[in-house]
Formats: sequence, structure tokens, C-alpha cells
Amino acid sequence: MSRSLRRARAVIDATLVDRLDSLAGAALARLPETAYPLVNKLSAAKLVPPARLPGDVVTIGSEVEYRDDLTGRALRVRLVWPEHADISRGCVSVLTPVGVALLGLSAGDRFRWIMRGGEERALTVLEVAPESPSPAEA
Repeated sequence: MSRSLRRARAVIDATLVDRLDSLAGAALARLPETAYPLVNKLSAAKLVPPARLPGDVVTIGSEVEYRDDLTGRALRVRLVWPEHADISRGCVSVLTPVGVALLGLSAGDRFRWIMRGGEERALTVLEVAPESPSPAEA
């Protein structure tokens, strides 16, 4: 199978799971289209200690280039906690549909999901730069 079509099981830093689970729980009533997929991703993910998390896996702080498969447009963002989100600086919250989709993927992985209005979306991860502190978090 070509890398552009690969869809792998998400790999997530085990030390982040409690906070991610709490975020999902708090968002169930107001953001179900994000909360449920995050809960599902966490329950299906391979959890690893931070020292064993591959450098090319999207985690909090990672800079990611991905392609929106619907438009063909490539975008570069940094995945962050909700309190550090700032789309004007390219910082996308893990508690958004795209943030949930990217979490735990690596270059070549593809993710599809259905938006609340029934629209199918898909993205392909093109490149992942390892986690580094953003100015807002330093």
C-alpha cells in the first residue's frame, strides 16, 4: 500500500491521556462532533511512554504539514492545548476536528471523518516536525 493511502493506528503519549480524556469529557455537551471522536481515538490508540514516542508522530507541540484531501491545499499548523490555540499564528487546538484528526498520526497517514452536517472530510499528513515549545508556552 502506498504511504499516501496508509491509515495507521494512532500512537499517543500516555502521559497526555488523562488531560485529553478530561477535555473530551468537558466538551461532550457543547462540542460532541469533536469530543466523541477524541474519546474514540484515545480508546483505540497505542499508548506509549514519552521516551518511546517516535519523533514523527503528531503530539501536542508538533508542527504538522497536511493536505486537505478535499481541496488539495497543503497547510502547516502546530497542534496545541485549547488555551494556546491561535489560528492566526497557525496554532490549532487538539479540541477541534482537525486537531483530533491529526493527533497520533505520522507522515503518510490518512484520516477521514464525517462533519456534523454530513460532509466527509479527509486529510493526509505530509510532514511532522518534533515537538518544540511555542512562544506562548515558553
